[in-house]
Amino acid sequence: MSDIPKDKAFYELADAFINVCNEKLGAEKPAKVSAAMLFAAARFNAFVIYASSENKAQMLLDKEAAIGYFTQEYEKYLRENVDEHLKRYEAQ
Repeated sequence: MSDIPKDKAFYELADAFINVCNEKLGAEKPAKVSAAMLFAAARFNAFVIYASSENKAQMLLDKEAAIGYFTQEYEKYLRENVDEHLKRYEAQ
């Protein structure tokens, strides 16, 4: 999973999900949209773990490593994006 290229298609796909969230902001508070997006990512990633497992035994063996991977990736991306927003204060 870690060999996914962060190319133009990757960022376009991410932007498509962000655009859906932005569309929901008129009807819902940002915290609710954020929580729903986080839940959706977790739900989809659980499916990815399931789909990459040959059987229940393999899924149980890979479960903690996969959860660790997704948790680490989320924290890395969150920190990168928070740092980008912090730079906006410096530009003011």
